[in-house]
Amino acid sequence: MPRTPSAAAAHIGSRISAARAARSMTVDQLAVASRIDSSNIRSYESGRALMSVHSLVRIAEALEVEAGALLDGVSSEMFGLERER
Repeated sequence: MPRTPSAAAAHIGSRISAARAARSMTVDQLAVASRIDSSNIRSYESGRALMSVHSLVRIAEALEVEAGALLDGVSSEMFGLERER
């Protein structure tokens, strides 16, 4: 799990936060529902960490949204890496 911030991490984190708020869930409730430590959820929401695909799916299931909805708008450029041609 990369611990370097990126535009992608911030974007996904803001989508998680918005989905959680829309369901009137606290970070602790999301942590319990997804079986992911609340400190990790806070790191994801703030964009300080980028979760694994497995964690993304668990969070999406706990929020009752499609995992793709949390990735909507993410592009390879957001990771700060040069795109291979």
